[in-house]
Amino acid sequence: MTKEITAWVKSHKYCLAGLYALVFLAGFGILELVEPEPKYYMHSSLDDLIPFNEYFVIPYFLWYIWIPFFFLYFMLKDKDSFLRYNFLIFVGGTVCLFIYALWPNGLELRQEITSNNICAWIVKTIRSIDPPCNVCPSIHVSSTVAAHMVVISYQDFKHSRLVKTLSWILVILIPVATLFIKQHSVIDVFWGLVLSLVMALIWEIIRRSPVGSRFLAKSTHG
Repeated sequence: MTKEITAWVKSHKYCLAGLYALVFLAGFGILELVEPEPKYYMHSSLDDLIPFNEYFVIPYFLWYIWIPFFFLYFMLKDKDSFLRYNFLIFVGGTVCLFIYALWPNGLELRQEITSNNICAWIVKTIRSIDPPCNVCPSIHVSSTVAAHMVVISYQDFKHSRLVKTLSWILVILIPVATLFIKQHSVIDVFWGLVLSLVMALIWEIIRRSPVGSRFLAKSTHG
């Protein structure tokens, strides 16, 4: 089994780009450990109009399934989509980490949760392990938008109404969910969206460059 995996990796060397995800996660973990005190607090008047609703934790939590699923799916299915997916999500996420380190930001939107149900318990658990700092731009939002752009442009999904519809639903619900469970401000969501669009533009510039186009033109198994 080990030999088969090794042989597969050798014939799909582009998958090694996925190791950068570990670099990003390590950087995220280190930043959480040395977590600087927020100097800037994200707040918009629109935030005050959005009520807390614990049931939105359901689409919020779907992010933890959606993002890893397509990471593995594209790794197995398509080189170009996998490389684009990694660039938009993890390189974009790294940009977020630098912003957090240089511009420490946080939230003061969280209120006491008085509901007593499973969704309220999940939100309380998330809050206990995810302090209201390092929020803008929202990685939750930027990665959701990035995944959506790759999914709906993937050739095999172009005629799949189910996958495309589901992706559209989640790219709307997940960012909205971050607002209703008070994990993010409208400001965080906006800049998370902008970040993904900028990263997509940068990817296109790289893809169209002589070096980038030669690299991506190689065999899917190169």
